[in-house]
Amino acid sequence: MSRGPDAATQFERALLAQAARAGCPLTLVESDWTRWASATFNGARHVVTVSAPASSALERWLEELPEAEFALRNHLVADVAVTVQRRCADAVTATVEALTVEER
Repeated sequence: MSRGPDAATQFERALLAQAARAGCPLTLVESDWTRWASATFNGARHVVTVSAPASSALERWLEELPEAEFALRNHLVADVAVTVQRRCADAVTATVEALTVEER
């Protein structure tokens, strides 16, 4: 029996869907994740690089992303940050880092 997509896949899908709803569809350039654990929580650290045409909607979305809510099955998004932004002509490439925590 399949358990469904993992936290990394869910986060990627939610990120792309949220951007599309904000009027700035993204292209996924690269994505990686590593397992993470503390004394009380298990989860993963995610690094996702995306690209999109430069626009005021994209600028606003990137600025508001750290406060965004994400609905992932069996996981909470505990932290999101845009750590790198590169502008080249009419495109923007951004690196988004996130921490997801497994719900118990």
